[in-house]
Amino acid sequence: MRRKPIERHQTLREKILETIRDAILKGTLKPGERVSEPDLAERFGISRTPIREAFRQLESEGYLKVIPRKGAVVASLSERDIEEFYAIKIILEGFAAKMAAENLTDKDIERLESINERLQKMADEGDVKKFFRVHNEFHEVFIKAAGNEKLSEMINQLVMKFKRLRLASLSQPGRMEGSVEEHRNMIRAFKNHDGESADGMVRHAATIGADVLIQSMKQTDLAEGKTTDDVPWVE
Repeated sequence: MRRKPIERHQTLREKILETIRDAILKGTLKPGERVSEPDLAERFGISRTPIREAFRQLESEGYLKVIPRKGAVVASLSERDIEEFYAIKIILEGFAAKMAAENLTDKDIERLESINERLQKMADEGDVKKFFRVHNEFHEVFIKAAGNEKLSEMINQLVMKFKRLRLASLSQPGRMEGSVEEHRNMIRAFKNHDGESADGMVRHAATIGADVLIQSMKQTDLAEGKTTDDVPWVE
């Protein structure tokens, strides 16, 4: 059976997304570097339509910046970007955890434990992409349990815009294992219906996520002999 054009279109779009994300996270594509539509069209043997759709998606996730008459370039990130994102994430998710502690059922907590067991396995296997997807499931459970739709919408919009930062943080050595342990602490607080502790655990986890990413950025810049005047991370 021949694949329908729309299915092929979606598959190619996902392939382009994955290719560009990987290149940026691995450093093959550097901040400020142009991502060529014609090169991608030739590489995948497709029209530019799915490529432009992928660019818009990647821009919404913080990977690319589309500039009029110049095209798509890899978005620059700074220490301030990281600090500001995590500062907001700490407040919103911490508040969601505090509210969720009062509402989570035994079934919800069992689901959190099940998800975290899967995360442990993925951390052992070093599969950061799967870990990232399932990690989102863990947070979605308690955010939903907070029972505040507007809060949930705000968190979803925030984490989508800074998807690149969150994946980069989890990619750092030992970070997946650390995240699993942090989740265990959150679950313990949820079991006790201790909102203050749950808030504190979420804030602590986010603070560590920001710190490891900032340190990694600085070490990379130092290894390459860069200063803040010539580092493309810094806008």
